[in-house]
Amino acid sequence: MTLDPRYPIGKYQVAPYSDAQKVLWISDLRHLPKDLEMAVQNLDKAQLDTPYREGGWKVQQLVHHIADSHMNAFARFKLGMTEDVPAVKAYDENAWSQSADVLETPINYSMTLLHALHERWANLLESLTAEQWQRKVFHPGRNAEVSLWDLFAVYAWHGKHHVAHIKTLRDQKGW
Repeated sequence: MTLDPRYPIGKYQVAPYSDAQKVLWISDLRHLPKDLEMAVQNLDKAQLDTPYREGGWKVQQLVHHIADSHMNAFARFKLGMTEDVPAVKAYDENAWSQSADVLETPINYSMTLLHALHERWANLLESLTAEQWQRKVFHPGRNAEVSLWDLFAVYAWHGKHHVAHIKTLRDQKGW
């Protein structure tokens, strides 16, 4: 992989639309909650309160961040499918990671949410035609129109990226 602890699976790479890539990424998305569950299995409170790297979020924050991020992504997809180039809302991930629900709520709530959300999201994505994948949203953080395909590519990578953070930490700590 990579030696940069911020990107244990490497940085996000753009990939052109293909049916084979779509099937692979939808499978990754559908299985992410189970992969995340395995990554955090049997971690105690002290371990969940450990940053995954120097200057990084705690494991607890990562789990809740994935849920927050993917809820936003699901809403962005639905907007992109039902409106013509809607502007999607950006949000301050760091501020969200410091909110009470992230810092005080047990991770099992976000895990449950992710299982349900990812099943719905995968079912939705499987229904899209090649033309629908090219629909666009306007992303203010990028100041650009982004196709649903390109948006999906980011989230297919995103979940695996954070699961790798947790697995790398576990390996480093011998957990």
